[in-house]
Amino acid sequence: MTSTQRPPTLDPTAVSRWDHSAPLASPWLHEEVARRMLDRLQWIKLLPRTWVHWGALRGGLQAQATLAGLYPKSRCFVVETIDGRAQAAIKKIAIPWWNPRRWTRAAMRFEAPPAGTADMLWANMALHESADPQALLARWHQMLKVDGFLMFSCLGPDTARELRELYAQLGWTPAGHELTDMHDWGDMLVQTGFAEPVMDMERITLTYATPMRLLEDLRELGRNFHPARFPALRGRAWKAQLENALSRHLVKGDDGRLSLTFEIIYGHALKAQPRIKVSALSAVSVADMRSMLQGPRSGG
Repeated sequence: MTSTQRPPTLDPTAVSRWDHSAPLASPWLHEEVARRMLDRLQWIKLLPRTWVHWGALRGGLQAQATLAGLYPKSRCFVVETIDGRAQAAIKKIAIPWWNPRRWTRAAMRFEAPPAGTADMLWANMALHESADPQALLARWHQMLKVDGFLMFSCLGPDTARELRELYAQLGWTPAGHELTDMHDWGDMLVQTGFAEPVMDMERITLTYATPMRLLEDLRELGRNFHPARFPALRGRAWKAQLENALSRHLVKGDDGRLSLTFEIIYGHALKAQPRIKVSALSAVSVADMRSMLQGPRSGG
């Protein structure tokens, strides 16, 4: 995948179906990754007056509560792009009118903020499921103020590598779509208009007592979006074969537990001042002109 293409092995129709059927809760892994993202906030000196939580329902309800506690006087916009998720987010996140916390916290909105008004956009474990990541990055960029910052995480290419290798050995169709490398994410951030992207990565190894428990976790985390995935339903015999293969191939230690790797990519970037290419006839948007005029001026 080049940094200007859509993911070549991701079926947008499969993504859409998952968006409308995913559990209306935050998976354990998403909450753990959000906790690690929160640790990185200690290096951010800017205190956001307005911030956006993109996909809070799946990205981390515990993280939402922590962030709201960190920024009690800041306006929060919780953005869910699927109606079912939006309604569930309101029920699980909104503070009831009778709760005293409403008196000490800024108002929370369940909609996208006006363009160019957010100081921070937080997006945990969402980008790798986007059928058009470049367009999603552009949408995030549009919501931020100049010098506002984006913090995000997503899965990287080494995720479930043991499962991918097993499928290949058995001659099965791919276990999942190919995930984007962190260097490509950095390139896409710059192309979208972000500046000073900082990318890092870590691998988390989860262990499971049984193949059934491992598969339950994977079903909560997502689906196989590869266009070449098996096109019909699998039967009980195939599931038994899969569980048997997992038991034989994914055991690494003496304790008999199955191991599965997850590569987590973390990204941080600032929204840069717009750069206007000047020609004999140039068109400049009002928003870009306002941003340039309000930006810092160098002394003469």
